[in-house]
Amino acid sequence: MRRNAALFVTISLLSGLGGGAMALVAGIWVLDLTGSTARAALAGLCVYVPVLAGPWLGGLLDRVPRRLLVIGVNLALAAVLLCLLAVRGPGQAWLIFVVSAAYGVSYVLIDAGETALLPAALAPTQLADVNGWRSSAQEGMKLVAPLAGVGLYAWRGGHPVAVLSAAVPVLVALLYGALRLRTAPDTAPADGPSRMPSPTPRRPLRAGLAALLGRRAVRVPVMLAAVSIAMSGFTTAALYAVVTAELGRPSTFLGVLASAQGGGSVLGGLAVGRLVDRRGAVAVGIAGTALFAAGCLGRCLPWWPAAVAASAVIGVGLPWTLVAALTAVQTHTPPALLGRASGTANTLMFGPITLAIPLGSAAVHLGGRPPLVAAAVACLAATLVAVAGRGRRPHSAPDTGRRDRWRISSGRERIGNVR
Repeated sequence: MRRNAALFVTISLLSGLGGGAMALVAGIWVLDLTGSTARAALAGLCVYVPVLAGPWLGGLLDRVPRRLLVIGVNLALAAVLLCLLAVRGPGQAWLIFVVSAAYGVSYVLIDAGETALLPAALAPTQLADVNGWRSSAQEGMKLVAPLAGVGLYAWRGGHPVAVLSAAVPVLVALLYGALRLRTAPDTAPADGPSRMPSPTPRRPLRAGLAALLGRRAVRVPVMLAAVSIAMSGFTTAALYAVVTAELGRPSTFLGVLASAQGGGSVLGGLAVGRLVDRRGAVAVGIAGTALFAAGCLGRCLPWWPAAVAASAVIGVGLPWTLVAALTAVQTHTPPALLGRASGTANTLMFGPITLAIPLGSAAVHLGGRPPLVAAAVACLAATLVAVAGRGRRPHSAPDTGRRDRWRISSGRERIGNVR
C-alpha cells in the first residue's frame, strides 16, 4: 500500500507540472500570435466547456475498465499536445484551442477515474493522508509550473513547452499501470465495468438538484462558489489587459501572478479544514468570496506589487469557497445521493464559467479595470445575500472529519487553472 501511495503522490506532482505549465502558456501563446486579449482568455474557456458534459463523460467509467480508460486518456492527451508542434503563426492558433479542450475532457475523466481507483489501491485508513499529500503536491506545483512554463516559453517559444507537457501524461500513464489494485467484495470492480444499472439521464440531475437546493447549509456554499469561480473566469481577459496595458509589464509577468496565487492557495489550504470545523461551511464560503472580491479590487491598483499581493489573496479565497461547498455537499447529502449531488454541484460551480469567460472577453473592451470592479461587486452582493439569509435561519455546523475531507482533493485541482 505504501508503494501505491507513493505512486499517487508522484502522479499528482507530474500532472501539476504538465498541466500548470501549459495552462498559462496557452493563453500567452494565443495573445502573442493574435494580439487579442479576448482570444487569449477564450483559450481558458475551452478547458471548462467539457464540465457541462461531466455526468455523461463520467458514465464511461461504468462501462469500460477504469484504469485502462485513465491510461488511454493520458496517452491521447500526449498525442494531442504534440499537434502544437504544427503551430507556426496566427493561422494555426486554433490548435491551441483544441489542446485546451482536450485538457478539459481529460480533467473530467481523470478526476472521476482517480476517485474510483483510490479506494481500490489504498486501505481506507490511508485515504485521508494520501489525498492530503496529493493536495499539497498539487498546490506546491502551482508555485513552480507556471513560472517554469512561461520561462521556457520566453526562452525557446511554445514548442518546447508542448513537448514537455506531452511527456508528462506518458509518464503518468506508466505510473497508473504500475498500481496494484484490490477490489472490495461489496463494491463494483475498480478496474472493470460496473455491473450496477445506470440511472436514466434525467433522474441523477433531478435528485442532485433536490439534494443541493433543499438545504440552506448546502445551497449557500455552492452558490457562493459558483459566483466566485464564474467571476474568476469573467476577469481572465481583464487580467491580461491590466498586466500589459495598465501596468506596462510583459505578458510573461502573468507567470509571477499565477505563482503568487499558488502560494496563497498553499497557505489557504493549510487553514481551511480547521476553519470549516470551527465556523462551518457557510461562514468559510462567505469569507472566501469576500477575499476574492478584495483581490479583484487590489488588481485594479496601478502598482505591480499590489497585483502580486492581490493574486495571493485570491489564491486564499477561491479554494476556501470551493472547499466549503464540497464539504457541505459531502456532509449534508444522504450517501445514496452523494454521487449525483457531487456531479451536479461540479456542474453548477464550474459550468457558469463557460459563459463568464466570453462575457469577460467582451467586457475587456471597456478596459481592464471595469470587469474587475464588476466582479468584486457581484461577489460582495453574493456575500450580503448569504449573510442576510444566515441571520434569518439557525446555522448548522457540519461535521467534517478527516474521512470526509479527502474527497475534496480532485475538485481543488481544477481551481488551479482558474485565473
